[in-house]
Amino acid sequence: MATFQVTWRKSAIGYKQDQKDTIKKLGLRRLNQSVTLEDTPAHRGMVHKVSHLVDVTEGDAK
Repeated sequence: MATFQVTWRKSAIGYKQDQKDTIKKLGLRRLNQSVTLEDTPAHRGMVHKVSHLVDVTEGDAK
């Protein structure tokens, strides 16, 4: 399945609690941390919600 990498680049301080929760649900714990996620509609929706806080790098199909 296809994957993509998400890197947390901007602090969530000053943003709504639901956005902070979304960062945690993506598996990010600290700034500049990266995680690799499967390309599913649920993950895409979460990334879209916090797109102003993270960077996304497309991965290869596995």
